[in-house]
Amino acid sequence: MNETTMEDWFFICIGVMFFITAIATFCFIRISGKYIEQEMKKEGKLPPGWDSTIGLRYGIYAIVLVRNSVAAVSFVDDESVLRYARKKDRYLAFFFVISSSVLMVIGGITYFLYAS
Repeated sequence: MNETTMEDWFFICIGVMFFITAIATFCFIRISGKYIEQEMKKEGKLPPGWDSTIGLRYGIYAIVLVRNSVAAVSFVDDESVLRYARKKDRYLAFFFVISSSVLMVIGGITYFLYAS
């Protein structure tokens, strides 16, 4: 008989959460991130120059939307992000941040329990 161990369940959870996080990332960048940057471009504001290829600004956009406040010092223009964000952008940001956090927690637990 084929038994599923706790280790197998952790790896299954990591795989499922990886795909959920990938979907959340894709949706947030393509729907919310591009819309926010398009609206900022209309106002003459460009994306940060330090992040021309990597795309780290999208994670910061999501954190700004989840926090829903302007930080004293930030890598992006928090006021513009909050001004141009729609309701669905906030939901996608929440989905993106939560799924990423859950993936990191499950991955960390699996690493500390089962890494040799």
